[in-house]
Amino acid sequence: MTIDEERISKELRLMADEARPVDALAYARQARTGSLRRRRLSWSLAGLAGLAAAASVIAAVIVVPSGGPGPDAAAEVAGLPDNTPEQLQAVRECMPNGGPVHSMDGNRRLPEHGAVKDFRLLVEYRDKGGSTALVGSHSGFVLCTPTTQKDFAERAVFTYWGFKAPGDLAGFPGDFQVDAYTSHMHSYAVGPNRIQKDDVYRIVVGRVAAGVRRVEIDWADGRRTDARMANGFFIARVPGRSVPHPEGGEDAAGEPITILDSPPVTVTAYGQQGQVVGQEKDVAFGPLGRGSG
Repeated sequence: MTIDEERISKELRLMADEARPVDALAYARQARTGSLRRRRLSWSLAGLAGLAAAASVIAAVIVVPSGGPGPDAAAEVAGLPDNTPEQLQAVRECMPNGGPVHSMDGNRRLPEHGAVKDFRLLVEYRDKGGSTALVGSHSGFVLCTPTTQKDFAERAVFTYWGFKAPGDLAGFPGDFQVDAYTSHMHSYAVGPNRIQKDDVYRIVVGRVAAGVRRVEIDWADGRRTDARMANGFFIARVPGRSVPHPEGGEDAAGEPITILDSPPVTVTAYGQQGQVVGQEKDVAFGPLGRGSG
């Protein structure tokens, strides 16, 4: 096997980076408008295959089955798993322009954030409404919510791991790291007249360290969700609920203006014996792209 010494050296430097504390997402509650055409629902902003040649130096990835206890050995995030053919296709569909794009212009590719070949489907949450996947590279990640209406799919907005370039995949303190609490839209057509429907989801994604066997999200509205876990990553989502805009008002059709109800959430990580090994309260809703532009 040919050893890519330059790549191995780069990975070792990345792993050697000193872990840095990461501030929680903290954004003022505000309406997100204008960035997604044809969206009738506005919402608020209230809150990495491992290198075989270097296996003696870089820990191999151990896959944790989705939604259940993991093996005795802890999942590590020092490397990225290979995409299956199906996953590779999903990543390509997520980034039809070849990589991440500008948050306000889906036709504007941002090559500095990588290409499709750099990204892996890390973990996916499926429910009766569809799915959302955490898709990541060594530097950062995007979210992918597939839809049959390709022209109206959510943009692949890039966020650095650790919220700072060049991205610190393995460098997070404690037992877990919340990398995003945000929303994603699933748009599709219904009925004989192909009327467009937009479903919005509240989503939490992040990474876990040794010992974590389950991650639970308390959505602060009476709902609790166990995240799906795989490859040392986790994701959870719930359908969003709209509430009247605090400032009132009506839209062009005379309907009351609404926003996504997005209170701060609590994320709790549990160990092998079901004990709490880490918890982050008051995680605030915020946009993707933090530290990327």
